[in-house]
Amino acid sequence: MVDLSQYLPILLFLGVALALSATFVFLPMLVARLTGAHQPTPEKLSEYECGFPAFEDSRSQFDVRFYLVAILFIVFDLEAAFLFPWAVTVFDLGWVAWISMMVFIAELALGLVYAWKKGALEWE
Repeated sequence: MVDLSQYLPILLFLGVALALSATFVFLPMLVARLTGAHQPTPEKLSEYECGFPAFEDSRSQFDVRFYLVAILFIVFDLEAAFLFPWAVTVFDLGWVAWISMMVFIAELALGLVYAWKKGALEWE
């Protein structure tokens, strides 16, 4: 049988964290309304993007190269996420882990060369 009293500190921690985060979010809004600092104007309610109003429709499509660069960033970010734990334990894991990581890096390098040759990294 599991002793549920061991989970009490975790529940207390979560309750305190939830109460503090709710306080930090909602208390400034409440104080602003009570003190009169909440005075929305058209300038305050307008969209803000890069310091000037939007000049085209927000539903317009981006260039495909933007998505390719974003996907390449995610791929190489994941590579770093896999490479760091492997590098820490490579001497304990042996040759099989080393060879499998070299295959992984070679596949990523081939993907980078392919994207480079296709012009995915060229920006106009």
